[in-house]
Formats: sequence, structure tokens, C-alpha cells
Amino acid sequence: MLKNFIGTLGFSGRFLGKATAAALLVASVSAYAAEPLRVAADPVPHAEILAYVQKIDPSLNLKVIEVLNGINPNELLVSGDVDANYFQHLPYLQLQEKALGVKLAVAATVHIEPLGVYSSKYKRFADVPQNATVAIPNNESNLSRVLYLLRDQGLITLKPGFDDPAKNLATPKDIADNPKHLKILEVESPQIPRSLPDVDLAVINGNYALEAGLEPAKDALGLEKVAGNPYANIVVTTEKLAKDPRILQLAKDLQSPEVAKFITEKYHGSVLPVAHTDNGS
Repeated sequence: MLKNFIGTLGFSGRFLGKATAAALLVASVSAYAAEPLRVAADPVPHAEILAYVQKIDPSLNLKVIEVLNGINPNELLVSGDVDANYFQHLPYLQLQEKALGVKLAVAATVHIEPLGVYSSKYKRFADVPQNATVAIPNNESNLSRVLYLLRDQGLITLKPGFDDPAKNLATPKDIADNPKHLKILEVESPQIPRSLPDVDLAVINGNYALEAGLEPAKDALGLEKVAGNPYANIVVTTEKLAKDPRILQLAKDLQSPEVAKFITEKYHGSVLPVAHTDNGS
């Protein structure tokens, strides 16, 4: 950037004095830092959390881009349309890196949205009948996450060797026992809340549950365990921008006690800051 800046003056940098060159460098870096940091985010809770960051740290010039269903924020990042994104967990990122043929950088680990099992027909798992239909996310990482959740709720068992959701991705083929003969319907994640009246059970990501007016901590029949959960939501950027001062400041803000308090108080246990869970809560 400095080279381009000097070039616009019409003479070579070798004729500049050291003090002048240093001043130009400072001006150039300052101008770069003043550029808005473009962050793609899901509307809830991610964009809401970023809006709070803007409130408590006005020196950080954020441009939050709320992504619509069907838009891949990782593709936006790779193409240079945004500088970072905030919507995903690490297992999903790893699959995306493989699919896109890139290596991205995790800038911050912020919060967990416990995955929940919901029903508009039943109040207890014991009431769920034989051959009940279960709508679950159809992407690879969340599908595996769902199967571990159904296992933890006693609805299915998985084959031996499927003990660590961070290391072993499960598929329906890895179900060892399905005593209620649940019929699994794979659905696009954002569409699952709409399907809730038409199925017996629905497993819904925390952000989509909140967008649909559900309160996971209150409305779910069963919630994902938080302790040891590998699905914390992260801020992702490119390796080139990983040390950018704006990225570092955003990471510091998102992992601050102020933001942890905001998340805890606003979402009432439906979204949990990682700092909260690290204390064993």
C-alpha cells in the first residue's frame, strides 16, 4: 500500500527523507485501519452480538453483513467480498476448507448455541410413538451432531467407536439401535422450524430456533450438553488477515467479559458465552 501511495506522488521513495517516509507509512497504515471491517454474520444471534460490540467499542469500524439463507459466508470470505465471518463452528469449517480447497484462520471462539430437539405434539420423549418422524439438518457436520444428541437423549444408540463427536462424524448408517423406529428426514437447516408442525420431532440449530421465536432453554425437549462441546461458534478470517489489528480487536471485544455478560443476559441460556462454559456452568 505504501508503494502505491508513494507512486501517486510522482517520484521515487529513495528521494524521501527517513522522517517523511516514516510519516507516509503511518498515514498509510492508519488509512488502512480506518477501512471498515466487513463481517458476514447470521442475523441471530451473531449480528446482534456484533451490534453490541459496535456499541461498546465505537473505535472499531465494523460493517456487519447479514447473510441470507443460501449464501455461503465462507465463499464470500474466499472471494474477498468480506474480511471475516461469524456463523459457524469448527467441524463445519473443516468440511468447508476441504470443499473449497482453502485454509482459513480462526480468530476467536465466542459462544455455543446448544442444539435442541423440539416438538409441537409431545411434551416428553416417553410420549413419542413408534415410527415417529424426526426432521434433522442435512449438512454433514450438523447431521452427525444431531445423531450424538439423539443418542444422548436415549432415542438411538450408535455403533462402537462413535464416542467423540469432534473426531468421529456419524451418519444414519452408524445407528446401531433405533428402538422407536424413528424415521429420519434430512432437511435444509433453515427450513426445519417451518416443518415443526408436520413432524413428530425436529432438531433445530440454536440460531434458527431463536429466529423462529423459540427459546431453546425453555422450549426444547432436550438440549445438547455444553461441557466438552466442540461446536462453539467462531470468527473466521483468511490467513492473510489473521494478524490484522481490526481482526485482533474484534476478537478481543467478542471474548470480553462485557460481551459474555450481554450474551448471558439477552439469551437466557439459549446462547452461552464460551467464558461462561469454561467456568463449569
